[in-house]
Amino acid sequence: MLIVRTIAEARAALRELRARGLSVGLVPTMGALHEGHLSLVRAARAACDDHPGGVVVVSIFVNPKQFGPNEDFAKYPRTFEADMAALEREGVDLIFAPAAEEMYPQGATAFVEVAGVSGRLDGASRPGHFRGVATVVAKLFNIIEPDKAFFGQKDAAQVAVLKKMVDELNFGLELVACPIVREPDGLAMSSRNRYLSAEERRQALVLSRAVREVERLAAGGVTESSELIAAAEAVLAEEPEVRVDYCKVVDPDTLEDVADTQHGALFAVAAFVGTTRLIDNLVLPTRA
Repeated sequence: MLIVRTIAEARAALRELRARGLSVGLVPTMGALHEGHLSLVRAARAACDDHPGGVVVVSIFVNPKQFGPNEDFAKYPRTFEADMAALEREGVDLIFAPAAEEMYPQGATAFVEVAGVSGRLDGASRPGHFRGVATVVAKLFNIIEPDKAFFGQKDAAQVAVLKKMVDELNFGLELVACPIVREPDGLAMSSRNRYLSAEERRQALVLSRAVREVERLAAGGVTESSELIAAAEAVLAEEPEVRVDYCKVVDPDTLEDVADTQHGALFAVAAFVGTTRLIDNLVLPTRA
């Protein structure tokens, strides 16, 4: 497993690999890896194994541009040694772990903004967040030049923003969204879960309970968004100390509200448990 810290080193290593006809799968992360991240690595490895001669690249970079002034950039968990051990066990070929100064040289002013969709769901709550995400991911795509890039469905709004960016800026890659990975009790895995106290960890389960209730109703034939949202809100109210940020049913591509789910939709919820903001969602399939 090769670890590189600079853009020049990453490009040189990948140039050599491509000269041998190898395809590249990229898993962008901010580190503090958990089983959800590792599931993306395994998906990338499986894709490579389907086309012998592929390599898996993981980036580890806590991107300052996607954190607001009052968010958790300084305390965001950084567990580099443990991350390296986990990625080596998974057979990752290349780690790109740049410093902030490498990705954003002094005086840098360029950014990528995907208008419209970037201002919905998490983008509405975290102004500028998706501009930071789109900028760093565009840079990673230009540096690594992957054939496929793997992201978690838990970050559904991010997936929508990046899919639109890939399409409109003509990146020559496939963006793959992989299923949410959950703890045994249902909580969606997140690097931020480690912020939770024991009591907050218990309270946080209300998000996955809300998701399961929407799933139950949808499986029973309910398609009206207002009914699904009302049911989810009733579940969320069971934990009055959990502060709901949003609870919506939206188009999974545009993130705009939809009145019913017959043509497919995304149920998405975000809430503060203590000071920790958590998200969860459910893709609602098209009904015949």
